[in-house]
Amino acid sequence: MPCCSQMTRLLARRGGGRWAAASRIGGIREFAAFEGSPPAIVHKRGIDILHDPWFNKGTGFSMTERDRLDLRGLLPPNVMTSEQQIQRFMVDLERWKKSARDGPTDTTSLAMWRILNRLHDRNETMYYKVLIENIEDYAPIVYTPTVGLVCQKFSGLYRRPRGMYFSAEDRGEMMSMVYNWPAEQVDMIVVTDGSRILGLGDLGVHGIGIAIGKLDLYVAAAGINPQRVLPVMIDVGTNNEKLLHDPMYLGLQQHRLEGEEYLSVIDEFMDAVFTRWPQVIVQFEDFQTKWASKLLQRYRNTYRMFNDDVQGTAGVAIAGLLGAVRAQGRPMLDFTKQKIVVAGAGSAGIGVVSTASKTMERMLGNTESAFESARSQFWVVDASGLLTEERKNIDPDARPYAKSLKEVSRYGLQEGASLIEVVKKVRPDVLLGLSAVGGLFSTEVLECLKDSTSSRPAIFAMSNPTKNAECTPAQAFSVLGPNIIFASGSPFNDVNLGDGQVGHCNQGNNMYLFPGIGLGTLLSGARIISDGMLQAAAESLAGYMTEEDVQQGIIYPSISRIRDITKEIAAAVVTEAVKEDLAEGYRGMSARELQRMSKAEIASFVEKNMWKPIYPNLVFQKL
Repeated sequence: MPCCSQMTRLLARRGGGRWAAASRIGGIREFAAFEGSPPAIVHKRGIDILHDPWFNKGTGFSMTERDRLDLRGLLPPNVMTSEQQIQRFMVDLERWKKSARDGPTDTTSLAMWRILNRLHDRNETMYYKVLIENIEDYAPIVYTPTVGLVCQKFSGLYRRPRGMYFSAEDRGEMMSMVYNWPAEQVDMIVVTDGSRILGLGDLGVHGIGIAIGKLDLYVAAAGINPQRVLPVMIDVGTNNEKLLHDPMYLGLQQHRLEGEEYLSVIDEFMDAVFTRWPQVIVQFEDFQTKWASKLLQRYRNTYRMFNDDVQGTAGVAIAGLLGAVRAQGRPMLDFTKQKIVVAGAGSAGIGVVSTASKTMERMLGNTESAFESARSQFWVVDASGLLTEERKNIDPDARPYAKSLKEVSRYGLQEGASLIEVVKKVRPDVLLGLSAVGGLFSTEVLECLKDSTSSRPAIFAMSNPTKNAECTPAQAFSVLGPNIIFASGSPFNDVNLGDGQVGHCNQGNNMYLFPGIGLGTLLSGARIISDGMLQAAAESLAGYMTEEDVQQGIIYPSISRIRDITKEIAAAVVTEAVKEDLAEGYRGMSARELQRMSKAEIASFVEKNMWKPIYPNLVFQKL
């Protein structure tokens, strides 16, 4: 009998690259599921296999497997196909889905989340098969908006560990702690400090739910191997007084670390994970504004990392803005002429403005005059009103977009002018909301858009969760009629406008982009994630829609096509990484081989490396 390493090499040779075993995880071997894969070797059997969600098949174990894994008598005798298993599982879920169709409530959404979570706990392959095949229905359950509810109630919902927790109490220990995670290779980490969860604020350790939900989408949309993902919570305390006095709260009950103390914790974490897994990609998620951009600039040129709130949100918004130009029947170059009022000057808002400005600059030739021209197209309004150079203590990231007195006086405005005043006087082509203030786009604000210089103004109400959306599509269409473009961050139904007309609600969710950015970075082996790679991702998404779609006001594709969308975006990211000479290759694929690939070959390479939820044929082997 060959030893473990010999068996692994044997399987690799026989599988021609499409093989099952890669590295040991807690006494078993991880598998990458592809059609026709050789058997996966496991080092446990009997009841231990049934309690392992990575390898448990439940009633799907064949009789041969039951014999060799000591499972006879431990399962009902009828062997079921995965399709039959899903049918049985869906009975309970469908009951709650029907209730949700009548009008989703917190109760129905949490009930569906609990059912899916229990499946995740016992059978990961089946969980992801259900999620992939029903992504449009269940993405809102495993991620936004339901994940917001889950985070708020996390201490009461917590049942079993998923992911890792690094806290302020672990300073000096993180380098050894990271080896407690059983996977020898991790491809993707999503990390949060819980300081700004969606639009819900500081939820402390409860924020781990965001990282878990994002990684579910990485697996479902991008085909990242679920055994190679790691959700992480960095607990540096909380300033949420309710949690500080809640005896059931699971995190540190102390106020948040600040300044150099805070940075030292994040630095130690980054050093630890990249020491153990040098090729890992780290996505920062829901860090409060004052740290989001600072940490991005601190690490982005050293580590393979990005911030989804800053860069992902910006990319999705850019794709939508470019689509809106197309929907207005104008050439793409006219994006440089769009007047855009932005409500919200946090990390997401300024991230969008910065990225959109850079896109305009590139279109205009990247000159000094191009920068000034692009900057002049944005009017940023925060809680204190219009942002101008007169503002005291202005955030450094927002300063380039503060209006000069000359600019505002030309429109009859001044520092601190209200959103209504700005929309009325500027008459923008686009009203973009990233404020996290539900209902901010009131009837009065929307009425002002009737005087827009565009014949088809665009409203982007991008804040999450649903209750924080600046307005609903029903409100926008009822005030402005059918000739608008509407997008939101959370899912809303299309609006029936009568006479066969439909007001399309486009969900500009970050899930369109971040899975493709992560997958493309992974498969290219890029040293860092560059602005060019992010821009390529956004342009790929913008170009995905047909001309017929955009003329109907549809600027984002259906979530049901997310795997195909992600494949296209990942291929664009790989291509850009190669073009910028950042690619270093992926496993057996060298950078030189990637350089020689055609566009079609890169797309095929991406698709072949997307994990699929297929039960492997399990073979037991003693350690």
